[in-house]
Amino acid sequence: MDKIIKPTERFSDRVANYIKYRPGYPVEMVAFLVSQMSSPCDKTCADFGSGTGIFANSLAEHFKAVYGIEPNPEMRSAGEQNLQHRANFFSLNATAEHSGLAPGSVDLITAAQAFHWFDQDAFQNECRRILTGDGWVALIWNNRLTNTAFLKRYAQLLSRYATDYHEVNHQNLTADQFNRFFQGGYRLHTFNNVQRFDFAGVLGRLDSSSYSPKPGTPEFKSLREELSHAFQDFCENGWVSFNYETQLYLGRVG
Repeated sequence: MDKIIKPTERFSDRVANYIKYRPGYPVEMVAFLVSQMSSPCDKTCADFGSGTGIFANSLAEHFKAVYGIEPNPEMRSAGEQNLQHRANFFSLNATAEHSGLAPGSVDLITAAQAFHWFDQDAFQNECRRILTGDGWVALIWNNRLTNTAFLKRYAQLLSRYATDYHEVNHQNLTADQFNRFFQGGYRLHTFNNVQRFDFAGVLGRLDSSSYSPKPGTPEFKSLREELSHAFQDFCENGWVSFNYETQLYLGRVG
């Protein structure tokens, strides 16, 4: 029987690739989010599922204090190392459902590439508990597009070979789930984002994903072989683009 991997453990062996190959977030999106807060330099933010600190690093440029909530020890350690230059970043060994932060202590809650891993009801209750009266919640994803021949083929190969790819895809979230979570209403804002990779970068991006097949499995070998063919068929001067629509769901939970 295959071992069931907990959500909080899924990225333990993928930290190096996550740091190197995962996309960042558009500066336009960060600027827009900051613009929704009055005097952000006096505000406190909690970044849930902060991981290696990709998004928390951007937040720390603008907010008085940023708390990184991350239960995975390998990811949290990487985030602490990557943000050691940020005196206003504070790393917490905690979960989305039990942050340990004081009631009414946070002005903004963010979750980048993370909300779909949470117990949504428990996280909603935790947001209500720690947010100030006019606090916001921002849920963010880099949504990989299939608007090129290569990206269409990449998605097809993931569907064929990648472990539980469809089960853990954040795009499974429905409008009803967002409406239940954001009981105070929400707005969806979108921004363009892109990465460019050679073939080694494509493999690194693949291996940063929790559903990527493990070495030694038949799926691992087959996926790489077919991905190599797809890259050769569709690359331009040895490069391909990974295009994203960065989605920002912004609202209140009560």
